[in-house]
Amino acid sequence: MKRVIVKSVFGAFEYAMQHYYPFGMEEQVERGDTYAVISIQDSHTQGFGVQFTENQFCKGVLTLLFDDIMTEVEGAVLFSDEMADQILAFIEQHRRRVDTLLVHCYAGQSRSRAVGAFAVEFLGGDNSKYFEEGTLNQYVYDVLEAADVRRQFGMFAGE
Repeated sequence: MKRVIVKSVFGAFEYAMQHYYPFGMEEQVERGDTYAVISIQDSHTQGFGVQFTENQFCKGVLTLLFDDIMTEVEGAVLFSDEMADQILAFIEQHRRRVDTLLVHCYAGQSRSRAVGAFAVEFLGGDNSKYFEEGTLNQYVYDVLEAADVRRQFGMFAGE
């Protein structure tokens, strides 16, 4: 992976569409990089009605349903250790297969920013800009960091 980008659901759709071209018009494709998507969607609506699928440019999709909360709230889904383990495994699986990791949530601000910041750090980069601009969901970031520590010691959620 050369880069991690964080978008809103609308920005993620636009990014994916930059890889589209009409049949027989390959030269019109705007972007030719390969990517994998972590699609964070809201649980109360069972998603946004937008699903990413694999194709010649998109090499993997992980869709997770959880809400932008930092403590348990009745009727909402809190980010979990199991979800964190899925993200770690997904990044590891695609780190050498794709150019770009695309992370999105509804607004591209809190949940996706936390996952993006973690992914940059996990891949050995400097994630300080994620903490300087906007507000990330600190709970999501902390759960991901704890999952990485468990992974390093060979322990996984649910064991």
